Amino acid sequence: MNTGNIARTCAATRSRLHLVKPLGFDISDKAVKRAGLDYWHLVDLHVYDSLDELFLQNPDPDLWLATTKAPRHYAEVSFREDCWLFFGKETAGLPESFRLQYADRCIRIPMREDARSLNLANSVAILTYEALRQLEFPGLLGEGAMKCL
Repeated sequence: MNTGNIARTCAATRSRLHLVKPLGFDISDKAVKRAGLDYWHLVDLHVYDSLDELFLQNPDPDLWLATTKAPRHYAEVSFREDCWLFFGKETAGLPESFRLQYADRCIRIPMREDARSLNLANSVAILTYEALRQLEFPGLLGEGAMKCL
């Protein structure tokens, strides 16, 4: 379940998870418990009825759009605190009109030319951790339990 994996990444990194309907999955308490998502209470979740509603509630976010169609890769950009990473459906990607509106904010993850795309949850993890790395992992544990060894 991509959403479960993405939610775990968001929980572990203190990143907010914004979902735009229609959703192809159930995030009710019952469904979350049935799926065994015991970290769900750590997710800062926001759900919107549409992309328009998301932007009405969050005007002018510092956004980056992940798409295999982008001309530049993610390591060529500087992520800032409170930036937003947008990902589309694994089957269709982000809507073309949205990509064209923010063409200068489209980035891709490098991969071989005959590969269609990466798994959505993996893409989210790659870009989330790159943004956090550039920001020196704010609010995250900087050392593991083996530090004193």
